[in-house]
Amino acid sequence: MNTDPSTYTNIDMTIWGLILQADIVVRIVMFALLIASMFCWSIIIDKAKKFKKLKSRADDFESNFWSGTSLDTMYKNIGSTPSHPMEAIFVSGMKEWKLNSKHKGINNKNVSTDAVQRIEQVMNASLIREMETIEKNIGFLATTGSTAPFLGLFGTVWGIMNSFQSIATSQNTSLAVVAPGIAEALLATALGLLTAIPAVVAYNKISSDYNRYESRLDSFLTEFITLISRHISEQNDK
Repeated sequence: MNTDPSTYTNIDMTIWGLILQADIVVRIVMFALLIASMFCWSIIIDKAKKFKKLKSRADDFESNFWSGTSLDTMYKNIGSTPSHPMEAIFVSGMKEWKLNSKHKGINNKNVSTDAVQRIEQVMNASLIREMETIEKNIGFLATTGSTAPFLGLFGTVWGIMNSFQSIATSQNTSLAVVAPGIAEALLATALGLLTAIPAVVAYNKISSDYNRYESRLDSFLTEFITLISRHISEQNDK
């Protein structure tokens, strides 16, 4: 940062001017916060669109599932390329169910009990995989929300330190000497908060949507397992 007091009358005190004239360390801090903020907003927009789409597709699937449509028909229509997690869980359960139907033993009751457990395990594994995919990058919002204010604070401390160095070098305590450094410091703080606040708010909202969607999938899994178990029991009673 320039420490010659005669040059401060020409300093651009706009936000862009302060960024360009800031100390290299403060500029790195600002740049890092800007990149983090852009990445956070890309995650926020992507997750908002994704959860909206997932909810809509889950509504359509459950409506079709409980409409009385044959499970085999649904399974054939979906094929091996499910388009959303609920379909993926359904397909994994149906595959395991069909494999069990081909390998019935003498003691059908025991085999059926084991089959239901295997189907549930396969579906739970599918649920975990799907939720891990959805969860990708959500943690970055939490990390940014907790670290951005401290990164901005570091820029603040550095800017204030430069201001004191300017006073010591120029032997001048006028506001013109310390104003640019203080302005840089405050700008770094503001950028830290502007990065952290949306990240924290979005993380809480996305986490809530994530938990709600996971509960919905888990409920569907339980209902589907119950339906399979009932169907197998009816077959054994015949």
